Amino acid sequence: MTIYNFSAGPAVLPKPVLEKAQAEFLDYNHSGMSVMELSHRSKEFDDIIKDAEKLLRDLMAIPDNYKVMFLQGGASTQFSMLPLNLAKGRKAYYVVAGSWGKKAYTEAVKLSKTIPFEPILLASSEETTYDHIPDIDSAKIDKDAAYVHITTNNTIEGTAIYDLPETKGVPIVADMSSNILAVRYNIEDFGLIYAGAQKNIGPAGVTIVIVREDLLNDEPMLSSMLDYRIQAEAGSLYNTPPTYGIYIAKLVFEWLKELGGVDEMEKINREKSGLLYDFIEQSDFYTSPVKNSKDRSVANIPFVTPSKDLDAKFVKEADALGFKNIKGHRSVGGMRASLYNAFPRQGVLDLLEFMKKFEEENK
Repeated sequence: MTIYNFSAGPAVLPKPVLEKAQAEFLDYNHSGMSVMELSHRSKEFDDIIKDAEKLLRDLMAIPDNYKVMFLQGGASTQFSMLPLNLAKGRKAYYVVAGSWGKKAYTEAVKLSKTIPFEPILLASSEETTYDHIPDIDSAKIDKDAAYVHITTNNTIEGTAIYDLPETKGVPIVADMSSNILAVRYNIEDFGLIYAGAQKNIGPAGVTIVIVREDLLNDEPMLSSMLDYRIQAEAGSLYNTPPTYGIYIAKLVFEWLKELGGVDEMEKINREKSGLLYDFIEQSDFYTSPVKNSKDRSVANIPFVTPSKDLDAKFVKEADALGFKNIKGHRSVGGMRASLYNAFPRQGVLDLLEFMKKFEEENK
């Protein structure tokens, strides 16, 4: 039985990457050691992390005046690092279009009780259960603010921001965890981008941070581990980094480059997701909770049947046939197909066949 992993993260990895990692597992580059055994100060690992950064810069067209860091703590640690490093004594705006954006804002509010800065809710679609990207009124933005925080892709709710808001020159900070490298963004439109690796980059444990140099903090932070300048100047080696995760990320970047890069990947992703969206749209059995088609995520596609009982039956039967982790997030229910970069097109076609059959049997 073929297994298709629809998990929202940790997610499916490219098979060629796993095969190469397997082949090199016991002896990396004739070192006689696994990558997991290499010192982070060794020449072998120095080559790995430098190659990983160069590949990521090429893939995303990251300009030289941006620093790239491979950090730990997940994207959630960035909810605190951002205001600590960028917003002291200033305003910071938050667009809340999903559960993770809400968590980022909530963490900022909590931090503002001990650190002097003012987090402001700029726009939210929480009232309608995040079924759309809210309109952003740039007139409300103070041009001297530290940043405007957005989440480019809402993993749970299946919405995405493709056209960035007008912010009056205030830097945009983006949590890009679930669609980094899946669609093309112009890096110069952002002041800072951060992303957990476990969706399109590699295993859980690595967090990518891309920050414009002029935004690096001048004052030391309360913790060196949470200090962007210290981490950037140390080349992500202030302490022992997640060495194996960075190695896998490098292999994923190589795989993506061989495939044709981000633009080619976006074409593939839009075609994959389009197959599923088109099917749902023509069906009177399945529906999408996303209100506006322009807000549809290419990475995470939630859908429901006419009832919760049928949703549960769908998940059970799908799982038995090898469609794994297709159950929707507990806060939304229904189903969710996460079609990240490594997810195969054939998996979408096979899912559609099952969906047709299930509809016929349960209509």
